[in-house]
Amino acid sequence: MKASGLRGRGGAGFATGVKWGFLPNNGEPRYLLCNADESEPGTFKDRLMMERAPHQLIEGMIISAFAIKAKKAYIYIRGEYTGPAAILEKAIAEAKAAGYIGKNVLGSGFDMELDLYIGAGAYICGEETGMISSLEGLKGQPKLKPPFPAVQGYLRKPTIVNNVETLAAVTYVIRDGAAGFRKYGTEKSAGTKLFSISGNVNKPGTYEVPLGYKLMDLINIECGGLKPGRKLKAVVPGGSSAPVINAEECERATLDYECLAQMGTMLGSGAIIVIDDSNCMVDVLSTITHFYHHESCGQCTPCREGTGWMEKIVHGIVHGEGKPGDLDLLLKIADNMKGRTICALSDAAALPVLSFVTKFRDEFEYFIREKKSKVRGGQIYAQMHA
Repeated sequence: MKASGLRGRGGAGFATGVKWGFLPNNGEPRYLLCNADESEPGTFKDRLMMERAPHQLIEGMIISAFAIKAKKAYIYIRGEYTGPAAILEKAIAEAKAAGYIGKNVLGSGFDMELDLYIGAGAYICGEETGMISSLEGLKGQPKLKPPFPAVQGYLRKPTIVNNVETLAAVTYVIRDGAAGFRKYGTEKSAGTKLFSISGNVNKPGTYEVPLGYKLMDLINIECGGLKPGRKLKAVVPGGSSAPVINAEECERATLDYECLAQMGTMLGSGAIIVIDDSNCMVDVLSTITHFYHHESCGQCTPCREGTGWMEKIVHGIVHGEGKPGDLDLLLKIADNMKGRTICALSDAAALPVLSFVTKFRDEFEYFIREKKSKVRGGQIYAQMHA
């Protein structure tokens, strides 16, 4: 796994083999957890994997459990994914009936049990320690690290948490070998990746391309370009938590961890949201800030208070109540939320605000000044609600 260069496909992009290597040799039981709590706005590639290729995921989990010597594995699936959950339950039963799961798998002497656990629809449970808390029957809230899950995770035992796509990719690494996997991608971003494309393109959907692929090629070739008569304004490249990039940056962006990091954003979960010139960036940010306020677990003060404060300010701008000092206040709040909480949700809420306001400040200033959108026009909100 280390030789393959496979990196986590859930967002962080951490080297999978290295992560597995953190498990201590202390003789304690080990657990493998599949993070299927896909809740990042714009992301739906794991859902497709579970719907179309459930046995590929299960095979990857069996191989991974064998590699890390885990006799028990769980798939923690998002509560709203009732369809994929039913498909997985059927596939797990089929794998058990075929002898791939259970006692003495295929006569190898290896025992492995796999269960499906359905969450209750909380975005915060996509964070690995929040997911572990939920799986233990506790409130789904993140825990301080260290200790990391590989040392003390589920039931305070060594635990590996990997994303659906990561575990499904393990199947191909074993089939083709490390060199075969590395035929695609770049030196530091190996293999292919699933990308969820939504927004203003002619053919939205899930596409698999090599890492390092040009963003504009994915938009124009695979996705059939923008709607007729429209111009590209911006792209959110890695789910709603990823800082937005403008049209000029999109022209030189490649879909790999290093390029996007150098541009001040991130590949994240591979959720690409395409925004054309018919969209108001203030409206888009209003939706994003509402989501993160709603999904904050409330455990940390900067996140609990900051997400609500930012939503209130952006909501006020959209409804014609914006004030000249709002933008600087937004930037100050967002900056003070970064790196000051147990998990990354606070950063996930702050980064879009910082990038949207910085790169499209003229739209926000126009909305505050004129009480209407620079893009979609419309009546002045003060008159509409008089």
